[in-house]
Amino acid sequence: MSHIVLLGASGFLGAHIASAMIEHPGVSRLTRLGRDRCDLVAATVDDIRAVLRDLRPDVVVNGTGRLDGTTTELVQANTLATAKLLDALAGTGIRYVRLGSAGEYGPIPQGWAATETDPANPVSPYGLSHLAATRLVELAAASGRVDGVTLRVFNPVGAGLRESSVLGQAAHRLRVALATGASAITMGPLSAYRDLVDARDVATATVAAALAPDLPYRVFNIGSGHAVPTRVAVSLLAHVAGFTGEIREEGEPSARSATVDWALADCTRATSVLDWRPVHDLSDSVKAVWTGTP
Repeated sequence: MSHIVLLGASGFLGAHIASAMIEHPGVSRLTRLGRDRCDLVAATVDDIRAVLRDLRPDVVVNGTGRLDGTTTELVQANTLATAKLLDALAGTGIRYVRLGSAGEYGPIPQGWAATETDPANPVSPYGLSHLAATRLVELAAASGRVDGVTLRVFNPVGAGLRESSVLGQAAHRLRVALATGASAITMGPLSAYRDLVDARDVATATVAAALAPDLPYRVFNIGSGHAVPTRVAVSLLAHVAGFTGEIREEGEPSARSATVDWALADCTRATSVLDWRPVHDLSDSVKAVWTGTP
């Protein structure tokens, strides 16, 4: 039985992770650690150490971070926050699980399922900030300082999805169109293929990584194992919403993934080591995005 401290429990993925932890028999206690008590950007290493001494967890899961912002903001939230946690956790024996990003890979060859041993060449400050954090975890684990692991999450979707994502943005625009009687919505380019993984599956992967007795690897891909054109996912969402109008594609793609046309995860490592596999299909995930409930 494990006491788990979860940072970022109020976020999109954090809420799903908290639910999965509450339901798991291997979790004896879950502490949701909010910014009011531990703001990773503002806190010092000593501040974090003091909180950990007080809480005495077996595992710390970090679901915080930024999707956008300035380079400084991304590094502070995604890289420096991990550096502080690693320094605070060093020598304690507490396992550290962080949520990384498929953005760490950068461009993936068309048709290829990325493995954890493939080259990582991020093309945005966002991806680079996550890759730097992942490498810090790998180095800390290799030296024996921290029992750390990174889950490289592909494109998570589900209830509570924020408008900063393509499907979250599409859901918002569909709601407006249905409320106003508009005959069309306008999105950016939707030609890119994405590995859309259900947030509930990300949550079960996180619990598995937190509770696994031994971790022979320090990076695990977490995806659905299927690459889908984004316009197919948006069209499916429109169908679920009952919107029969036009979906226009104009403007520029997201800066986080402008040069990445294909993303697909090979999750063999997570399946073999963590005994984890995704169980929700895209239609199930899209329904959750629209209804807001799992």
